[in-house]
Amino acid sequence: MFPPWTTPEAAAEILKNGGVVAIPTETVYGLAGNAYDPKALAKIFEAKKRPHFDPLIVHISAIEELSNVALEVPEVAKKLAKAYWPGPMTLVLPKKDCIPDLATSGLPTVAVRFPNHPIAQKIIRLAGVPLAAPSANLFQHVSPTTAQHVAEQLGNVIDGIVDGGSCGVGVESTIISFPEGKPVILRPGGITPEMVEAVAGSVTIHESKSNPKGPMLAPGMIDRHYRPQVPLYYGAVPKNAKIPSETVRIAFGSQESVIPPTVNLSASGDLKEATANLYAFMRQMDKPGVELILVDPIPNEGLGVACNDRLKRAAVRQLPESF
Repeated sequence: MFPPWTTPEAAAEILKNGGVVAIPTETVYGLAGNAYDPKALAKIFEAKKRPHFDPLIVHISAIEELSNVALEVPEVAKKLAKAYWPGPMTLVLPKKDCIPDLATSGLPTVAVRFPNHPIAQKIIRLAGVPLAAPSANLFQHVSPTTAQHVAEQLGNVIDGIVDGGSCGVGVESTIISFPEGKPVILRPGGITPEMVEAVAGSVTIHESKSNPKGPMLAPGMIDRHYRPQVPLYYGAVPKNAKIPSETVRIAFGSQESVIPPTVNLSASGDLKEATANLYAFMRQMDKPGVELILVDPIPNEGLGVACNDRLKRAAVRQLPESF
């Protein structure tokens, strides 16, 4: 059967037997495998064509399960977990030996998340093990927010897809590490810096840089990432810029631009609505015949921090001189 649609119960059996299944979460769809099983982890990397220097996130179905995978948990991490789990937040903590090095790219830490999606939670419980689950797409491509997005890229190379509808948050989780016991945001996401500050008192945002000579500190930190196949330019367009006729525009709010909007992330300027629509609209505009995707500037505050992070990684640095 293609695509390989399956139920949560059947997905759990596939996972118990070492297979890999795409599951819904509130952020994006994840490609799940048994986090304790190196062979299952290898299948995830192979299906996504993901390099081994990019670590995976391990998903649990209850806060109490954190002790199954993490060696120790700083007090501030406990406070954040109590405040925002289940939810779009990943904590980077010292790992237990039961987590294979393949899941962590050889790092002594493991990235852990408790997703806020009933189907994801059910599958983890039924499988009886934590699940490693990076985004269910080809490496560096736009992340999937529907089951159909998964089927289009990975449907013929994975063991199943559980359809849980559209993802409510729409971008990946916020990843937080705790060097010297203080929170550092390694990747912005659905939990905003302001939300972290409200619990932790202060937070630092790490300026991520690709390091191909060694493992990444966390997933999603590569400079060139989340890219559609059509060139995407993010930000205000210079007035004298050469814009091809087959250009589409992803607007935000009521901003003016050199071409009318094709779609609008949020006509009212709502950052939550814009974040939920971001990847779906990027995919919608990424089609044959389109020469350029323009995306309006988004305020760098609240959820806009995560949107800006993804768009800067997805965008070309400057408009092409010729098309």
